[in-house]
Amino acid sequence: MAAKRIGMREQQDSNTGAGRISRRRVLQWMGAAGVAALAGEAVQARDRRPNILLIMTDDHAAHALSCYGGRLNRTPAMDRLAREGVLFSNAFVTNSLCAPSRATILTGKYSHAHGVRDNFTDFDTSQWTFPRALRAGGYRTALVGKWHLRSDPADFDYWNILPGQGAYVNPYLSEMGQRKRHTGYVTDIITEIAIRKMREWKDKPFCLLLHHKAPHRNWQPAPRHASLFADADLPLPETFDDDYSSRSSSAVHADMRIADMPDYAGDAPATLTGRERKVYHYQRFIKDYLRTVAAVDESIGRVLQFLEASGLAENTLVVYTSDNGFFLGDHGWYDKRFMYEQSLRVPLIVRFPGVARRGIHCGAFVLNTDLAPTLLDAAGLRPPDDLHGRSLMPLLRGQQPVDWRTAMYYHYYEYPQSHRVRPHRGVRTGSYKLIHFYTVDEWEMYDLQRDSNELQNIYGNPRYAYTQKGLMAEMERLSADLHVPAKW
Repeated sequence: MAAKRIGMREQQDSNTGAGRISRRRVLQWMGAAGVAALAGEAVQARDRRPNILLIMTDDHAAHALSCYGGRLNRTPAMDRLAREGVLFSNAFVTNSLCAPSRATILTGKYSHAHGVRDNFTDFDTSQWTFPRALRAGGYRTALVGKWHLRSDPADFDYWNILPGQGAYVNPYLSEMGQRKRHTGYVTDIITEIAIRKMREWKDKPFCLLLHHKAPHRNWQPAPRHASLFADADLPLPETFDDDYSSRSSSAVHADMRIADMPDYAGDAPATLTGRERKVYHYQRFIKDYLRTVAAVDESIGRVLQFLEASGLAENTLVVYTSDNGFFLGDHGWYDKRFMYEQSLRVPLIVRFPGVARRGIHCGAFVLNTDLAPTLLDAAGLRPPDDLHGRSLMPLLRGQQPVDWRTAMYYHYYEYPQSHRVRPHRGVRTGSYKLIHFYTVDEWEMYDLQRDSNELQNIYGNPRYAYTQKGLMAEMERLSADLHVPAKW
């Protein structure tokens, strides 16, 4: 559903007649100069629209934020955003993979509609995006950091991006097509560039996309965080030893097990047994992963401090999210792609002073398709009617529309690269999840109320026959509403 346009209210003189006479006389006396002056006033009025700052990380699992109840690390700056804004506890992606998710955020559409179903397809920059609409509406637009779409950015007045995945240390960045190497740590460098651009643009409304590389593989921490978590091992996930005995063959077929990850295999002592090696890999991985998150949290703290010091905080909408979730040893895996909770779920925090209620947790189902219409709604602009998402503005104000979604559709395509996760689609409601691995015609179904860890596949269980039939019908209904092609 398209976002509703927010009209800009102009201040009116309490003496309406006197106001009209004064305006007419000014035009008569000043001629063209008067017209120019009044035009300047109109521009100034438009400039009261909020700035937009969209901060996005790569592969940041929701359970690696302390404000989401994460037990492994502390994220004070992210926690501050949550205290000062709205934390969405049921935020999901529609395709848990980097490039498709980024294209979805830009367009407000599912993968089949914007064309990027995997990490190997070019993004068609001629299609509608929310930065294009904001730019046409008078915003200055910028992108700093990770782009990870197979095309040069479009619809941005300024862009400075990492080529491909980018490097953590002394990275190259491409500034408007000019490649330059920077000295330092990538999270810090991206932050500094973004702050500099916001400082330059503080006189007019801007939309800046601050996209971090972290905590994407290869999980290289900043030197200042190299010894973080060095004193003790971190706890293993509850599902660390999942044997997949209840699942379809697709879980066993996938190649993303902590026990087999190559990143730390060369460092592991040769004497380690199979499970000992798995635990060793996990401890190396999870500590490095969380160390890169620590730098991102510091970055957010720096950005929030800058907004306050520059006087921009009260008129800036700040969004924090990730392009997809991530398995942190959950089910014995790393990476994402599957429709299981740790991969499907993402952090989403929105601070919008004067609009969003402070410190609330919203449990409504929200999707990455919703970001584009929300940002346009905040700017007083209307998106096209063919978007798959809808504005979160009512939810930010603490009002949930009666027709808000109670189920979401998911579709993953990429195979066999990388990690051999088979294509699948599914539906998630508040209580259940149904997944169809359609290339091998395998099904899984989970009762999320009784089995939040998704360990017991109940597909085909006679006790759930009625529910299963309803979920299958709901998946087909959502698929039809989204105009998903019959052949994927």
